[in-house]
Amino acid sequence: MDQSSRGAWIRWLISWEHGAPNFAMRMFEVEPNGNTPMHSHNWEHEIFIVEGEGLIVCSGRKHRIKEGYAILIPPNVEHSIVNDGDKTLKLLCLIPKVR
Repeated sequence: MDQSSRGAWIRWLISWEHGAPNFAMRMFEVEPNGNTPMHSHNWEHEIFIVEGEGLIVCSGRKHRIKEGYAILIPPNVEHSIVNDGDKTLKLLCLIPKVR
């Protein structure tokens, strides 16, 4: 993760390097008081909260997230994940292969 990220890690579970032709699945872990960087890209992606709770910031608006939530991030929407909870926030993130 880049400089504006704190206490966040990505593990690639499935990708085109494993033979998946269209999508990749990644596991993010964000420790308490950690965050992913505020960023955007020109593709959609999907997030599923596996464990923990926190906030997702999309286009400047904060939304509470917790275990079991599914989230669609549309293309070109600035977003970040913030763990304001007291245990590690774990989420699956699916992204398309950018051609």
